[in-house]
Amino acid sequence: MAKTHRFFSHHAHEFLRVAACTPIASVGDVAANAAATIALAKHGHDEACDLLVFPELNVTSYAIDDLHLQDSIQRATDAALAEIAAAAAKLKPVLLVGAALAKNGRLYNCAVAIHRGRILGVVPKSYLPNYREFYEKRWFASGYDIVDDEIAVAGQVAPFGIDLIFAASDLPHFIFHAEICEDFWAPIPPSTYGAMAGALVCCNLSASNVVIGKARQRMLLSAAQSERAICAYVFSAAGPGESSTDLAWDGQGMIHELGELIAESARFDDAAELLIADVDCGRVRQERIRNGTFNDTARAEGLEPGAFRRVTFEAKPDFADAGLRREIRRFPFVPNTPEKLDADCYEAFNIQVTALAQRIVAAKAERLVIGVSGGLDSTHALIIAAKAMDRLGRSRDHILGYTMPGFATSEGTKSNAWALMRALGVAGDEIDIRPAAEQMLKDMRHPFADGKPAYDVTFENVQAGLRTDYLFRLANQHNGLVVGTGDLSELALGWCTYGVGDQMSHYAVNAGVPKTLIQFLIRWCIRTDQYDAETDRVLEAILAQEISPELVPAGADGALQSTEERIGPYALNDFFAHYIVRHGMAPSKVAFLALKAWEDAGRGRWPRDFPASAKAAYDLPTIRGWLEKFLFRFFTISQFKRSAIPNGPKVSAGGALSPRGDWRAPSDGTAKPFLDELKANLP
Repeated sequence: MAKTHRFFSHHAHEFLRVAACTPIASVGDVAANAAATIALAKHGHDEACDLLVFPELNVTSYAIDDLHLQDSIQRATDAALAEIAAAAAKLKPVLLVGAALAKNGRLYNCAVAIHRGRILGVVPKSYLPNYREFYEKRWFASGYDIVDDEIAVAGQVAPFGIDLIFAASDLPHFIFHAEICEDFWAPIPPSTYGAMAGALVCCNLSASNVVIGKARQRMLLSAAQSERAICAYVFSAAGPGESSTDLAWDGQGMIHELGELIAESARFDDAAELLIADVDCGRVRQERIRNGTFNDTARAEGLEPGAFRRVTFEAKPDFADAGLRREIRRFPFVPNTPEKLDADCYEAFNIQVTALAQRIVAAKAERLVIGVSGGLDSTHALIIAAKAMDRLGRSRDHILGYTMPGFATSEGTKSNAWALMRALGVAGDEIDIRPAAEQMLKDMRHPFADGKPAYDVTFENVQAGLRTDYLFRLANQHNGLVVGTGDLSELALGWCTYGVGDQMSHYAVNAGVPKTLIQFLIRWCIRTDQYDAETDRVLEAILAQEISPELVPAGADGALQSTEERIGPYALNDFFAHYIVRHGMAPSKVAFLALKAWEDAGRGRWPRDFPASAKAAYDLPTIRGWLEKFLFRFFTISQFKRSAIPNGPKVSAGGALSPRGDWRAPSDGTAKPFLDELKANLP
C-alpha cells in the first residue's frame, strides 16, 4: 500500500523520474509518428515520469533524406507538434521530441521541449555530421551560434537557441538541458556548457545508426559525459521502423549518472520501449559542490548564473509514493555483479599489498609485528602482510604474529589464529595478557580485582591497551613495524580503543576498507587461489564466526559478546557511512535509500558468494534506530579518534576517514543537526 507521508516520495529526496523513449518509427509518416509519440507520452504519464526523451527527428523519422526539404513534410511536422502539445496538456511529463523546423530560410534539426501544452523552447543541433554515411549539411543548418532567439512553432512562439536550460519552478532539482546526437561526439559537447550553466540532467535525442562496436562507443561517451559534466545523462536512439535503405538501427537507450549506468534498454527490439529510471539529482548537486574544478571551469568559461536563458515551468509534484525506479545496492562498497566484484577485489587487495610493501621499504623494517586474534580484521591484515613479504622477496617468517588471549578469548578464535599463522608460515607466538591485566586492574583498585563481574569500558580497554603496548615493544625489540588491523567501519563508529589500543599502529593497512568489503576480499582470496588449500580452509572457518571483540566473558548461556548487537549490523553501518561521508546526504535521505535497499530480502541482487543464511531485511523503525546510533557515534563521540589515526592507504572511492585525506571534522562536534533533520523528516 502506498504511504502518504512525504518521506516516501522520491521527489522529497531529489530524485527525478526520466525515461529514454524508443517509439516505433514510420518512415516519413508524420501522423503515425505523432501518434506513437503521444502513446509513449501517455505511458510515461501513467508511470509518473517527469521527463521523456525521444529520438532525434522522431516526428518525421530520421532517415528520410531529401524528404526533409519537402513543404508537405515540414507542414505536417508543425501540425504534428501542435497535436503532441495538445495531447500533453493533460500529461505530467516534459517531452523532448525531435523535429526539423524552418526559420529564416534555413531548416534546423531540433529538440522541442513541450510541457502541459506549452512549447517551452527549441534547441537546434550544433554539430552536423557530414562524413561517411552522414549528409546532414545537405538538409540542415547548424545552430551552434544561435542564442537569445525565438521561433514560431505549432501556433506558439518559443525561445530558440543553444543557450537554453529548462527548470521547474516548484521542484528545484528538475533542471535539464538538451543536445542532439552528433553534439556529444564533439570535442566539447554542448551539454558540457549546459551542465556548467546549472542543468543537472543532460539529454541526447539521437538517431545514430548501428554498426559493429557503435553501441559500446555510445555507452562510453554517455558514461564519460555524465562523469565529466557531473550530471545525469539520458540517451535515446532511433529504433524499429526507421528506414533500412542503407543503414540499420538498434534503439539503444541508456541512463547514466556520474559515470554509472543506471538503466539500459533492450536493443534490436521490435516493440516500443520506455526505459525508466529515477536519477539522483541531489547526488549530482552534492558532487558539484565538492568538485572545485567543475565550478572553476564554469567561471573560466564565463558560465556564471544567467549565462544561459532559464525557461521555467511548473512541474506540480504531488509528493506521492511512486516507489523508486532504480536499484540501490545493499552494500555500496561491494559490487553485486561478479565481474565488477572480482575487479574491485583485485584492486583493493593489491592497493593494500603495494602500500604496505612500500611502507616496509621506506621504514627499513626488518619484520612486521601483528596481533592475530582469529577475527576478520586481523586475518585480512595478516594475509595482506604475507603477500607483501612475497612481493618483496622476503620470507614470511619475517612476520611476527602474536595471539594474545584475554579474559574472553574463545578457543575457536585462538585455534583459528594459530591455524592461520601455521598455514601461512609466519613466525607465531603467544602472550597471555591476563596476568598483566589482572595486575593493572589490581593496581587501579578496579572491582574486578576483588572478584566482582565489573565488565565496564575500563575492563575492556585494559586488555586492548596491553595488547597494543606489547606489539609496540615487540616492534622495538625486533626492528619491526606494527601492522594495524582496524577497519574503516570501526573508525566510523569509534569502535576502537584510543591511543595505546587498537586505534594505533605504525601502519593501518585496513583503515580504508569497510568491514563488509573485508569479508568479500577474503572470499575473493579463496576463490582466486591467492594462498594454499590449508590457508583457504582456515579462512572459511574464520568467515563463519560471529563478529565479537571478545573482551567480556560469555554469559551464563554461553553467548559471546556480539559487536553487531551493540553497535548495529555492519551492513547498515557501512551503508550509512558511504552516503554520509562520500555524498553528504541528509540522514532522512539515507534512511529512504536504506529502506529501498533493505526492506525486502528477496528483491534485487546480492553480491556473489553472499551466504543465503545471512540475507536479512530491515524495516524503517529498525533502520531509524541504528541510524540514530550511527549519527551519534560518528559525529559526537568518535572524531577525536579519527583525527589521530596513523597512515594507511585509501582504498575505496567511497572515501576514507584520514584527517590528511577525505575527511576533516572537529573532534568536539555534535550530531544534533543530523539527528534533528532525521526526526523532522521521518514519519
